[in-house]
Amino acid sequence: MGKIAVAVVPGDGIGPEVVRAARRVLEAAGARHAIEFTFEEFDWGAEYYFQHGRMMPATALDLLRSFDAILLGAVGHPDIPDHVTLGGMLLPIRRGFDLYANVRPAVLYPGVESPLAARAPGSIDMVVVRENTEGEYSPVGGFVYHHQPDEVAVQTAVFTRRGTERIIRYAFELARRRNGKKRVTSITKSNAQAYGMVLWDRIFDAVAREFPDLETESLLVDAAAMNFVRRPDTFDVVVASNLFGDILSDLSAVVTGSIGLAASANLDPQRRGPSMFEPVHGSAPDIAGRGIANPLAAILSATMMLDHLGEAGAARSIEGAVKAVLAAGSVRTPDLGGSSGTDEVAAAVVAGLA
Repeated sequence: MGKIAVAVVPGDGIGPEVVRAARRVLEAAGARHAIEFTFEEFDWGAEYYFQHGRMMPATALDLLRSFDAILLGAVGHPDIPDHVTLGGMLLPIRRGFDLYANVRPAVLYPGVESPLAARAPGSIDMVVVRENTEGEYSPVGGFVYHHQPDEVAVQTAVFTRRGTERIIRYAFELARRRNGKKRVTSITKSNAQAYGMVLWDRIFDAVAREFPDLETESLLVDAAAMNFVRRPDTFDVVVASNLFGDILSDLSAVVTGSIGLAASANLDPQRRGPSMFEPVHGSAPDIAGRGIANPLAAILSATMMLDHLGEAGAARSIEGAVKAVLAAGSVRTPDLGGSSGTDEVAAAVVAGLA
């Protein structure tokens, strides 16, 4: 029997609700596939901040280091500025464990309607690979004359050859493994950002020469945004910087029906520590506690965790059950046009496990 130790950070808002559903599905899949899960919860997030003045303890990374994976629910609270919540927990975990590959699939599943006209099930099947530790989100900058009338803010984007090359290479390797179109699309704004993005373009071209079996495409981010709407079926693996990948992956989620289906993985492909898995959606305080949050993004994030940990059979079982629930259409949360609750959807996925 395989054993997997998971650090669980339910977080804020609907986070505890969707994480509870994902745990339920993982335990049921584990029973069918001879996997023994141990879960340890950490009550970090907004409530921890209200009590301690920080989102997680100073020893958080040391506490997480021994686990096989981290399952995160959501981060954010209306009474705490977003730069405090993200900068106090999510970003330090990503950087602290060098989780440089943020992987966000977007699939139009049978039974789900795209807001784009005449899109058939399966016609959209892409994955956005986002650089996750540097770029525009680098913690480099500061204030001069802080809170004075002539205040100046400096925000510096950092693009290193090492960081850029490794994320682009990961995208090419992923495209080669996927049963997709064998195409990698690079996103930049190098016509206006003539240093970091030009370096990105040069490295993309160099790495592409090592993968002659794959098609390539380079787009400016504004053209990419248009084409995610105009021709989303042409994309396979999309690789982008921290900021552009963040924005485009949300757009890819919307064109495939709901951000409530958007899973993600924060990966260290070298496996030097635990990788982290989380739904793309936020804490959604407007529906927190009502039991109507869509748990499928968290459940699909759990399948990405199983894949990363070598439990492909259990991952396919869960993914197949999710597809069956969506295709049937009788159990679905309000974001997908239904009236079912979080627990009801989780129960339907459990019932459909192979």
